[in-house]
Amino acid sequence: MSETNAAQAPLLQARASVLVSATPSEVYSVISDLPRSGDWSPECVGGTWITGEPATVGAVFRGDNERSADVVAWAPVVRGRWSTESEVVAADPGQTFRWAMRDSKGARQESVWGFDLESTADGCVLTHHFWMGSATEGIRGITAEMDDAERTRFFTEWQTKLGGDLASTLERIKTVIEKS
Repeated sequence: MSETNAAQAPLLQARASVLVSATPSEVYSVISDLPRSGDWSPECVGGTWITGEPATVGAVFRGDNERSADVVAWAPVVRGRWSTESEVVAADPGQTFRWAMRDSKGARQESVWGFDLESTADGCVLTHHFWMGSATEGIRGITAEMDDAERTRFFTEWQTKLGGDLASTLERIKTVIEKS
């Protein structure tokens, strides 16, 4: 996050946490394996590492995604299948793993997804978070033709969607790990 943007409120942000009955290192080995995202993500159905050493800072991941027609149905968001690229921006085993979405030219955007882990007596707390500073290329396209009221409605509904996605992702990760 740049110094300039640190003082401004983010455009979007969401966070959810869950207690997982596993060590931070066990959880980290799962969450940093982005090709497995299809096991827990409401939208990412999987993908592949395309450059760099997988799960290390600088590595690039192409995610394959799918979104149903009922998600913020009135807005012109991508529906069906599409791909994104993201770059790992933090990879500290057992502690944090984050990736930033890239635009169509391969530049990092102020759109960062991540996980943080905190050890507890019963395993660890896994926190999933999302932060968007300024609008991404995709968000600019979605909102380009919207008036102020539609834009406000879109961001309100998208924020709710993000919160639900994070919570759903965590519950699915917890199930995957605790069944192992």
